[in-house]
Amino acid sequence: MSMTQSAMRADAARRVLKQTFGFDGFRPGQEEVVSALLAGEHVLTVMPTGAGKSLCFQIPALVLGGLTIVVSPLVALMEDQVAALKLAGVAAETINSARPRPDNVAVWHRVTAGEVRLLYLAPERLMTAPMLAALSKLPVRLIAIDEAHCISRWGPAFRPEYEALSSLRTQFPDVPIAALTATADPATRDDISARLYGGPARAFVSGFDRPNIQLAVCERESWKRQLLAFVQERQGDSGIVYCLSRRMVEEAALFLQQNDVPALAYHAGLDAALRSRHQDRFMTESGLVMVATIAFGMGIDKPDLRYVFHVNLPGSMEAYYQEIGRAGRDGAPAEAHMLFSADDIRMRRMFIDNEDTDSDHKQREHRRLDLLIAYAEAPECRREALLRYFGDAPVQCGNCDNCLDPPRLSDGTALAQQCLAAVEATGQRFGAAHIVDVLCGADTQKVRDTGHDRLAIHGAGRGVAKPEWRGLVRQMLAADLLSTEVAAFGGLAITAKGARLMAGQGEFHYRPPRRQRQEKAPRSQRGAEDLGEADAQLFAALKRLRLELAQTRGVPAYAVFPDRSLIDMTRRKPSNSDEFAMIHGVGAAKLRDFATPFLTVIGEFVL
Repeated sequence: MSMTQSAMRADAARRVLKQTFGFDGFRPGQEEVVSALLAGEHVLTVMPTGAGKSLCFQIPALVLGGLTIVVSPLVALMEDQVAALKLAGVAAETINSARPRPDNVAVWHRVTAGEVRLLYLAPERLMTAPMLAALSKLPVRLIAIDEAHCISRWGPAFRPEYEALSSLRTQFPDVPIAALTATADPATRDDISARLYGGPARAFVSGFDRPNIQLAVCERESWKRQLLAFVQERQGDSGIVYCLSRRMVEEAALFLQQNDVPALAYHAGLDAALRSRHQDRFMTESGLVMVATIAFGMGIDKPDLRYVFHVNLPGSMEAYYQEIGRAGRDGAPAEAHMLFSADDIRMRRMFIDNEDTDSDHKQREHRRLDLLIAYAEAPECRREALLRYFGDAPVQCGNCDNCLDPPRLSDGTALAQQCLAAVEATGQRFGAAHIVDVLCGADTQKVRDTGHDRLAIHGAGRGVAKPEWRGLVRQMLAADLLSTEVAAFGGLAITAKGARLMAGQGEFHYRPPRRQRQEKAPRSQRGAEDLGEADAQLFAALKRLRLELAQTRGVPAYAVFPDRSLIDMTRRKPSNSDEFAMIHGVGAAKLRDFATPFLTVIGEFVL
């Protein structure tokens, strides 16, 4: 491509950005990706959730013309993105299993007639022989693969249906392929490139830092009490609460409802229509709490989500990062709070060992879990540990529990040696709960039946409370002094490093248990706009109008306008179409469709 062509396409991209999407400029990292795709290059893009990955292929799609194929893993994700694009005046469609066949046929006729710029498909539908043959006859200009980490066997979220996508480069040899993800460590990125492109590709890694999300982890003690305290302090905020099991989801949602918290349940065991209703309510209403398993979340684009609360330990650092990344997508302060316990570690290891995968994959997943445990137990900056995991430049954030309230470390060498002695004396086949009972001198049936009440170590740790012993065991696991033998029903075993500590070689420092801080950050720190009383009333009125318009169209509220656009309207108070066109996020289609109702509401407050 000549310099002149390149400049012309760059100008066209900026026009589309403003005229179609209503943005004055690209976010960091976007323009470079757009330029590479317009130049016909294959591109691997890793951007944090909420950084604007979709625009990286949507703008080239509109500049290049012809047809862009977008591969997406979830029907709900496709439907939401298509709805948002249509509101912006973009000719986007999807063919998927949730739609009636006549609807899909009608969409296909529009595609073959050249009336569609972006077509969203699931990988299973795209990679059929009839679909590939039909698409080969159309002017396909670009292929975009969303959630691209699903193609990698090195990643924790491998999906077999994504594996067939590796043949796209031979099916469409002259078409640039964009792979986009928010979650990929260096090994996963290399594997994506090898599978999709047959070797290294142009990679853009914008960084994994989400500095607006405050990170916190604490021991799970009474999870209902801890959850309720957290949620009640944030009443009126939208949030997601993740639980490990369907039963716990139901229990937590009911408990919150009984305590006057507007909570909804979501898991794969619920009726599909009920799940859909709950998701629609969550996406269109403010102040709701969605209590869910990980069946809920991928592709959820709710910009005003203020927190993600994990009742249980996630499956890996990648899963944790992806799940907390659903908070604070509007750039305003948000929170990620996680509870965890030794039971979580045992359950996660059982899940890994019960997977129908080879031993190498299981070994990698155990290692991933080890690193997540180390993160949870980390006494230093959590953001630094998180970024280091993904190969990003570590920065101390000043916005995690360890930075805001630095932990006090204690010399735990003697306690660790006592714990190791108890593990050794009981045969290295019992879990943490039993070991703590032995150390504390508990008189349980199990202690008596095993004869462990007659061991010299029985009661040797009475001076330390059980919660502190449990925390110490977890930190010993994180420090590789102990390992969990899942095959032995979660029994603790002494590692080589632990054996050296028993022999008096080395030291062990640990963090005593810290209670959950229940106070909420001052409002100014949580990013609420500092609006006067009159402006706050206008902002509320604009949100009500947005919800009405969204419900009429059957789309999420954010697809009409994000909060940032409403705040811009509140501050600038446009009085005519020309002024409304200058509002953030107002493109030509939204100017045409929404200027009148929003100007009317604004006018009522200005008079």
